[in-house]
Amino acid sequence: MEKWSQRARRFFQPREASGALSQRASVRRAGWFNSGRRAEISSRPGRTSTGRGVLRRPFCRCSCRRCRARGMRTTGRGSLGPLTAKSRRGTRRNRAVSISSRGDRPRAMFSWVLERRMTVTSRARQGLADGGRRGSARHAELANCRQGGRICRIQQRRGCSRGGMLVNSFSLCYHNKLILAPMVRVGTLPMRLLALDYGADIVYCEELIDLKMLQCKRVVNEVLSTVDFVAPDDRVVFRTCKREQSRVIFQMGTSDAERALAVARLVENDVAGIDVNMGCPKEYSTKGGMGAALLSDPDKIEKILSTLVKGTHRPVTCKIRILSSLEDTLSLVKRIERTGIAAIAVHGRKREERPQHPVSCEAIKAIAETLSIPVIANGGSHDHIQEYLDIEDFRQATAASSVMVARAAMWNPSIFLKEGLRPLEEVMQKYIRYAVQYDNHYTNTKYCLCQMLREQLESPQGKLLHAAQSSQEICEAFGLGAFYEETTRELDARRAELLARTPEEAGDPAQDTSDVIKMAVKFDRRAYSPQITPKMCLLEWCRREKLAQPVYETVQRPLDRLFCSVVTVAEQKYQSTLWDKSKKLAEQAAAIVCLRSQGLPEGRLGEVSTSLHKRKWEAPDQDPGGPRAQEPAMPGELCKKLFVALGSGKESSLEGW
Repeated sequence: MEKWSQRARRFFQPREASGALSQRASVRRAGWFNSGRRAEISSRPGRTSTGRGVLRRPFCRCSCRRCRARGMRTTGRGSLGPLTAKSRRGTRRNRAVSISSRGDRPRAMFSWVLERRMTVTSRARQGLADGGRRGSARHAELANCRQGGRICRIQQRRGCSRGGMLVNSFSLCYHNKLILAPMVRVGTLPMRLLALDYGADIVYCEELIDLKMLQCKRVVNEVLSTVDFVAPDDRVVFRTCKREQSRVIFQMGTSDAERALAVARLVENDVAGIDVNMGCPKEYSTKGGMGAALLSDPDKIEKILSTLVKGTHRPVTCKIRILSSLEDTLSLVKRIERTGIAAIAVHGRKREERPQHPVSCEAIKAIAETLSIPVIANGGSHDHIQEYLDIEDFRQATAASSVMVARAAMWNPSIFLKEGLRPLEEVMQKYIRYAVQYDNHYTNTKYCLCQMLREQLESPQGKLLHAAQSSQEICEAFGLGAFYEETTRELDARRAELLARTPEEAGDPAQDTSDVIKMAVKFDRRAYSPQITPKMCLLEWCRREKLAQPVYETVQRPLDRLFCSVVTVAEQKYQSTLWDKSKKLAEQAAAIVCLRSQGLPEGRLGEVSTSLHKRKWEAPDQDPGGPRAQEPAMPGELCKKLFVALGSGKESSLEGW
């Protein structure tokens, strides 16, 4: 009787001794021993067999040539169970050694067992079951795909090849999607969240330059519940939150593969995908070899995209414009596809064309029919897209997988809403709420609102918006003053709560504060002329008194990223006890404390004549009628001598200037 090891008996019993019900539950679930249709081969009698033993061959669902050559069954049903490849491989190896030791005995199905094998993971087994071996075209699992609801998630192995094309892993599908296009100064967090509210599936951030991003530091903002990428000058370059993490695409402007990879690795854990801008025709982008300038260098395009695909686990895409001829365009996009990107967005205009030129739907359609990856159509806002139904018409006209909307969404983000456009007043108020909640800079908020108002900028509300110089004034212009106050109190309370947990971070910047003069003051821009600030007044007073220039020491509180500054004048320190949002505001507040302590004017509108900045400078030691007085002062001289007499008891020679 042939001796079988315990492991061999478990997995390779003859057919008569096992049967479907005699197998272990995990083996039945695995489907490795199919209890239905079985392929039988000859072998010596087994331990419990009275006749010809029958072994069950493993089977493969993909019906590929490689599996058929190995003797695997190809009946169309795959193996999806928990049985690991390691245990199967070890059993086959043991069995092969046992069979080979018997000389001329048949080797059954294990003739290939001595080949070198790679470990097959559960995800790889799932890929095999879905109809693809390593290197085939369908080495991916398409799960939870619901076209009507535009819910589609793709899970794909990292580093696999697809027809000679490298494909990196991703969990984002670009089929049948409504996408907010990347727009400079528009695609900030409030606009992206608003677009998601109104039905957008994917949102792009504005183009961010790689050199700027490489200087940034990733900071978790616990007050706003955001992740901020902060530049050395304390400006937030990119801000995102958990709500959009699975649907926001980070678009970068780059001309170097290594820098692009460094930026991708910096942000990949906080975004859903990486995009390279290759279509921006503006000079600020093309002069650095970025944007549309890349279209004339296919080798660099290929290097950048290939490096990103290999080096990051997020899906990589790019956005291009069409070239001068359709043949050149198709040749370029084929080369781009071979890099392994997940999708390509195509703006249907040439580099030199602008929105007033018609978009070429035929060129986008030719690209979509040529490529096997999703093609995202862009450029239809001016000619085609005026409401939600137009988006589908534009998609059909271009035969694209998805549609990217830019200016139509900038004018009214509710363009993504199936029910139709919402009133502009409602949309703008919702945008302002997001801007206040996420501490968006008021200049950016003001710009986006002006783009929405467009021809209504001359209305009373438009004039109030144009005159606004802070987020509070913007809220008051739209009847949201109470909301601003309430939100500000909530954020302050959150800061206080966080500071209570970490009191060591709430200290003042100076270690020894006994000799520091303190006041609870803040710098309010509305109370001062744009040309005259407390820092300017303090500097001119120090020069007049022949004192050393003021020295500012500013620190940032890590918890809420607020600033506090201490100014030193004549060996005396001055500080405001209130923390500000920026370094500049904190320094102005410290200067106000110093000026008020000395009883000096600080340049408020009530202290200085409104005509101060209209008069030409006359040097006090020159004859007003002399030739030098007739010449206009140089800007440098004007700044240096602007406040020579400011603060003296005598009448200022600048009065009426």
